[in-house]
Amino acid sequence: MKLNLDRPVVFFDLETTGINANTDRIVEISLLKVFPNGNKESKTWLVNPGIKIPANTSEIHGITDEKVKDEPLFKELAPKVSEIIKGCDLGGFNSNRFDIPLLAEEMLRAEQEFDMTGVKTVDVQVIFHKKEQRTLSAGYQFYCGKDLEMAHSAEADTMATYEILLAQLEKYEDVENDMDFLNTFSKQKDNVDLAGFIVKNDQGEPVFSFGKNKGIKVLDVFKKTPGYYSWMQNSDFPLYTKRVLKKIKEDNQAVNKNKTTIDDLMNKFNNKI
Repeated sequence: MKLNLDRPVVFFDLETTGINANTDRIVEISLLKVFPNGNKESKTWLVNPGIKIPANTSEIHGITDEKVKDEPLFKELAPKVSEIIKGCDLGGFNSNRFDIPLLAEEMLRAEQEFDMTGVKTVDVQVIFHKKEQRTLSAGYQFYCGKDLEMAHSAEADTMATYEILLAQLEKYEDVENDMDFLNTFSKQKDNVDLAGFIVKNDQGEPVFSFGKNKGIKVLDVFKKTPGYYSWMQNSDFPLYTKRVLKKIKEDNQAVNKNKTTIDDLMNKFNNKI
């Protein structure tokens, strides 16, 4: 079987210094680019995170400070990563909640464009959990009948993720081999930003998902409490979340400016009459 694609999809996995998308860094990245014709290209890099790797984290993925001390910083690799994923959809295992948000932070820190507008995502873990409730290693055994050797190696995890998705498509008749379907089916929430601080309500409007403003429209909060925008921009929120907030605010300002211009024109027209 091969995926039904109208453009390439890049499956990827990150090994990191920890699980905080705001503060942790990549120590290994592996990308598997799958083309509509079924061809595949892969690339894996070890990365010097520029910060100390906690010992308990090294015990999980086996990557130590010593192992990456002579490897490139992510900002050196970011242009290559950007070129690989440009014009592609993205896939991974727990990627919607972890890998994509963390990759976005690293790319923006490296001053590389990272825009998820129009990008479809497939989170194989969500499909797995909706169907079987298992881990990646168990999922690989369940769907592919294989033991996942070198688990927590970015390359091994990336290849396993891709194989699991193909097996899921074979196994479940109601899981369609279509990126639009997979994009929708593998989402837990309809996030506006990557970290889920802003989600869409039933009317498709951006609302906050946390704190005292949970469930309240973003624009209503900014109108009622103008300082809330500045507080979020200056607080420890993900860079991508801040970028989304800025766009929401700027789009609203543009709409209001356009409305004011139309109203002015109408008033001038009416006055002439």
